[in-house]
Amino acid sequence: MNTQIMPVTPSSLRAARELVGRGELVAFHTETVYGLGADAFSDEAVQKIFALKGRPANNPLIVHVHRGYDIGGLVDGAPAYTEKLRKAFLPGPLTMVYPSTGKVSRFVSCGLDTLAIRVPSSEAAQAFLREVNIPIAAPSANRSKHVSPVTAEHVYDDFNGELALILDGGACSGGIESTVLDCTGKIPVILRAGLVTREMIASVAGDCGVYVPQTGEQPKSPGMAYRHYTPRCRTAYFLKEDLELALRAYQAEEAGGGTPCILAEEGIVPAGFRGLSLGKSGEDMANRLYALLRLAERQSTLLIAIEPTLSGGVMDGVMNRLTRAFGRVGNET
Repeated sequence: MNTQIMPVTPSSLRAARELVGRGELVAFHTETVYGLGADAFSDEAVQKIFALKGRPANNPLIVHVHRGYDIGGLVDGAPAYTEKLRKAFLPGPLTMVYPSTGKVSRFVSCGLDTLAIRVPSSEAAQAFLREVNIPIAAPSANRSKHVSPVTAEHVYDDFNGELALILDGGACSGGIESTVLDCTGKIPVILRAGLVTREMIASVAGDCGVYVPQTGEQPKSPGMAYRHYTPRCRTAYFLKEDLELALRAYQAEEAGGGTPCILAEEGIVPAGFRGLSLGKSGEDMANRLYALLRLAERQSTLLIAIEPTLSGGVMDGVMNRLTRAFGRVGNET
């Protein structure tokens, strides 16, 4: 199969609609990461997502719709606070989980009685979703557990020859996936942290909880696997107070003929050490993280991450991705 990267134009959108109509997959830009999209009503099309990604069959998907799409037929009621949240944050990087009517493919929610719905703010995504005018089931457009893609080229690197079309909307501005919010209870509960923070949600809904997964439980949201977002090089993760240990690990790798690199917030990596700067703010770190992980896996034999000093807000999402990408503190993987 010839994989084409095409800018978002009327002709590429028509091609995307025709592919989706035939039950094929199309990769598309959102403000967070690129998505791997299929007709959410089609069992066969949705199953192709799981097969192409190598995604576990119990890991639910998010359905994407354009801003004018009526989700009334997809959801079976919702608490009053959901309307306030939609007005405050949509379109945007917030996925809301509702009771489901069961109208989309049963494979989307992996047997759960809920449905995760997102309205992306990316104009490229909106153009694609308006063109197809159906719910599009879409996880991130990368191999399962690999670093999520924030450029069309990242998608191409993972799926060249296996995907017909990548709609190129440019680099993603957000950089980490949407916040996933369970909206089936009395208060909203964050299942996956992201760019819309707990504080932002609570300011609108009056309160907001954070879900703590139980061992052995089926995931309620994408991105809950322990190892996730992982670069294709060896990695090590150190707490901020263990910088000297991290530098020794770097030196040992270099002495053995390897090419180490340190991923840290701005100003942490000393002169004489190869480093990649995550920036100074939570928004910087969210925006840069996946692009830097993709860069590092091409250039490094060992990528060493240093725990950021910042915390709270967007950093909840950044830290979620860092710890899942690098695994246990102090251990090389």
